[in-house]
Amino acid sequence: MDADKQICGRLPESDFVELAVEIFSMLADATRVRMIVALRDAGELSVNHLADIVDKTPASVSQHLAKMRLARIVSTRQEGTRIFYRLENEHAAQLVRDAIFQAEHSLGGTPRHHHPDLATTGGEATSA
Repeated sequence: MDADKQICGRLPESDFVELAVEIFSMLADATRVRMIVALRDAGELSVNHLADIVDKTPASVSQHLAKMRLARIVSTRQEGTRIFYRLENEHAAQLVRDAIFQAEHSLGGTPRHHHPDLATTGGEATSA
């Protein structure tokens, strides 16, 4: 076997790589990152409550949620006339958490998440 085939054999299928790029693109927005953190912490939220948390208008938050719903990052539950949003699974929240940890590394020095007494992301203590 040549080395190129061995390396390519370990890479994910091309379709999954393309989808991963779309997911990263979807998460490349500060408002969406804040929304994911808020949903992770709260479990589920209405548009108005989420808008208050991220300091955006309900119309803006609704547009972001529609895109995130199409990408299957969030799902909904209806209660009467109100719609509640929640994360579809833990993966988007984990990507956001890891991105924030990586951002801490880019600042130089010892990142907060390496200090359990200082490290918090959305209120939860973490250690690396």
